[in-house]
Amino acid sequence: MKKFILCLPFLLAFTNCTKEQTWQNKTSEVLEQQIMEEAEWAMQQSPETITSKTCDRSEGGINDFYSEGDYWWPNPEDPDGPYIRRDGETNPENFVDHRLLMIRFSKIVGSLGSAYIHTNDEKYAAKAFDHVRAWFVNPETMMNPNLLYAQAIKGIVSGRGIGIIDTIHLMEVAQGIKRMQQASTVDKQELEVIKQWFNDYITWLTTHPYGLKEMKAKNNHGTCWVMQVASFASLTENEEVLTMCRDRYKTVLLPNQMGEDGSFPLEMSRTKPYGYALFNLDAMATVCQILSTEKDNLWAYTSEAGLSIKDGVEFMFPYIQDKSTWPFQQDVMYWDEWPVAQPSLLFAAVNYDEPSYFQLWKSLKHKFDVQEVERNMPIRNPLIWL
Repeated sequence: MKKFILCLPFLLAFTNCTKEQTWQNKTSEVLEQQIMEEAEWAMQQSPETITSKTCDRSEGGINDFYSEGDYWWPNPEDPDGPYIRRDGETNPENFVDHRLLMIRFSKIVGSLGSAYIHTNDEKYAAKAFDHVRAWFVNPETMMNPNLLYAQAIKGIVSGRGIGIIDTIHLMEVAQGIKRMQQASTVDKQELEVIKQWFNDYITWLTTHPYGLKEMKAKNNHGTCWVMQVASFASLTENEEVLTMCRDRYKTVLLPNQMGEDGSFPLEMSRTKPYGYALFNLDAMATVCQILSTEKDNLWAYTSEAGLSIKDGVEFMFPYIQDKSTWPFQQDVMYWDEWPVAQPSLLFAAVNYDEPSYFQLWKSLKHKFDVQEVERNMPIRNPLIWL
């Protein structure tokens, strides 16, 4: 039986229920069956970390995350030589097992966190922390808090700053921990060790040359750097980093990436403009969702040039509603798989109190069974973000 821990919408007139709580209840109602089905699946899963899969091409150790660039292929003219780039075309032979394990981890913690919020049953928190412990506490199975060997390219480089985008799939882990940390089943000393892992990773992201290069990226990679650093800093309550992320959104991301019409020109010039436009909008909307406070509401912020996140939502809304009206080139791959239930629609619905955004989000696909979609949808459990 579901257990609403917040006031129901029909009681709004008789309670102190906020608009945000009303939207959370609506979201919970839409996703109830999915939340409980995915939580049931997650309760049956055993922890499995990056130490369970290895690749001979990695220059790191067993506790180091490793992945290879998606768009890099063998050179037909030199099959044993350095790989060459084919933008937008994913090479299925590249090593992505660690990313898939991280996505699995994210799905488990995110779904258990959603079930915990929906039911207030602490068994979900207890199970989630079994997995969290394996990834961040147990020396034999934990992941080192860096990405020195992410998105390597055969014959060219052992790792790249661009690989930092892989850990967007730790965001729902961090958010799930944040939402479940008060459960009586959570060991407080262990929680501090977990938060220290995220603090160490934040330090690496903000000081290592890979992290600094990714921070300065001009496209969705720069957005995703801010998004995940903000997410991790929210868990660890690092106000200095959170302030830095807010300033970067205002002074770098919004003015440098958004066009006058609300589009993202750097994403539109890629070989998958539709998918990348959706992805960057989702990332920017998530930045606003994480970082907005009562005193500093990024959803209401407008740049000196008059740009806002609302412009981005309004630009993409008609093309999400009817993709056939998209006036630009089609994506070279995965054109048919988009759109899905984009989190930017839900977050905008909540923050602008806009039912049309919610209805469109509600009507779209909420379960993702295509690996490319999962890779580009770090927000799979929106309830934990409301």
